[in-house]
Amino acid sequence: MHDILRERISRRLEVLPEPQLYQVLDYIEFLETKYAAEKARRPDRLQQFAERLEDGMRARSVAPKVISGTVGLFGTARRMARGVASAGRDIFGLDEQATPPRPRPPAAPEPPAGGKSSGASGE
Repeated sequence: MHDILRERISRRLEVLPEPQLYQVLDYIEFLETKYAAEKARRPDRLQQFAERLEDGMRARSVAPKVISGTVGLFGTARRMARGVASAGRDIFGLDEQATPPRPRPPAAPEPPAGGKSSGASGE
């Protein structure tokens, strides 16, 4: 999606009341199942939890303001966690795209020389 369209959609969403935003979300999810060529990227675990909680609250007809306040706390926690993770990467000089090195498997023991066992001889 190009920036102009993203901004246009965002501008329209900003003026809608909360209950209608959930209608928009339902419609987007419907369109996604019908027309999307690929699945949307998977959210992180905290986002997944917040979305499931939000869906459960909506299914129980909880007031949109209550849902917004509850899920808003998760958004704040998610931003804090990202900030702490980013600070940690900066402190330790880690790159987000870098993957940690894989540990090497232990070396296989070498067979005894000449095929003899290391036990006592039969003399």
